[in-house]
Amino acid sequence: MTRPLRVAMISYYLPSGSKIGVGYQVHELATELTRRGHAVTVFSECPPVEGAVYGHRHIRISGSLRTFRFATRLRREDFSSYDVLHAHGDDYWLWRRRVPRHVRTLHGSCFEEALHIHGVKERARMVLLGLSEVLASVVADETVVVSPRTRRWTPWVRTVIPNGVDARRFHPDDSRRADRPVVLFVGTWGGRKRGAQLARLFQAEVRPRVPDAELWMVTQDAPTGLGDGIRVLGRLSDRELAVAYRQAWLFCLPSTYEGFGIPYAEAMLSGLPVVSTPNIGAEYVTEGGRVGAVVELTDLGARLADLLLSAEKRRDLADRGAVRAREFSLAHVVDAYEEVYRR
Repeated sequence: MTRPLRVAMISYYLPSGSKIGVGYQVHELATELTRRGHAVTVFSECPPVEGAVYGHRHIRISGSLRTFRFATRLRREDFSSYDVLHAHGDDYWLWRRRVPRHVRTLHGSCFEEALHIHGVKERARMVLLGLSEVLASVVADETVVVSPRTRRWTPWVRTVIPNGVDARRFHPDDSRRADRPVVLFVGTWGGRKRGAQLARLFQAEVRPRVPDAELWMVTQDAPTGLGDGIRVLGRLSDRELAVAYRQAWLFCLPSTYEGFGIPYAEAMLSGLPVVSTPNIGAEYVTEGGRVGAVVELTDLGARLADLLLSAEKRRDLADRGAVRAREFSLAHVVDAYEEVYRR
């Protein structure tokens, strides 16, 4: 029997202080590793997650350029008591060996995101973060990407481990399906997630063909008074989100860019057909559209309506997605990381 490891995780984000997907993934990985007997401490700018079973070291930062200052602050931390340093960002200054094993996960590419983001300042910030990702991939002993096409910007990286979803929480239950057609969206109203565009297409193209259809939006930045059939659910707890997946008929996230797209995997594990617009993450998770519908924004409304009107088409997509989703189970992903930690 191999001995448990002492793992230090670095993540600026955690669910306690941010809705960024990286923070949720770090929380899930740290939780599962702790369940397996490893001693995990997460170093984060966010406060501890309520009920977390792993350790937490709060790195308090104030002022501007917080993520860059967080990275600088980490140089003062002593990681010598750990077997593994697993960074999910901001480790690019840690070039001097501090632990026996230094692993870095790239949850996408900031260079790629810069191609899809609006605003000169935000684009410049993404480019700087992209340069930090390149530096981090050189500093670490081994770098992992969450989808193959992320390697476009770091072609020397060979290891691909997808993000993981807890199959104990996200699983199908047809008895919970809503009694009316429901499309579920998880993301932001503005920006690259394109919640506003989805709401517009839903009203203009889906409701005329499926009058009793509803769009449930798990988002915190949507305006009020969006019209008949659109429900803004705000921010949901983990349990509430899992229930929403089991109640919906379809999942749709028309993002312009996802490095992976955890909600796609959550939906698949919950037995939902997935509909997306083309982006790196969606094309990887759906195997290029083989196990999910990947369509241009101009065709999105028509495809949603077609699927809502056909139980057979929905069942076919859901069945194919369920097979693919096994690769994204948290247990499978943590198995892969344990191998990376020990080799």
